[in-house]
Amino acid sequence: MTTERFLRLRQVSDITGLPQSSIYEAISQGNFPRQVRLGQHRVAWLESEIREWQLERISERDEVAA
Repeated sequence: MTTERFLRLRQVSDITGLPQSSIYEAISQGNFPRQVRLGQHRVAWLESEIREWQLERISERDEVAA
């Protein structure tokens, strides 16, 4: 059984290299995984979805290079 891990905004920003404002902009455009509400004032992202987003960016880069 794989345990899913929640990432907070700062962690997502560190992992992706995107500033927080760009993350929210990409979400609003449908180009980034949406956050999961953990409580009234807390949200997080699924680590697996962030990893998948990164792999898609790499795949897009490789398609352009081919």
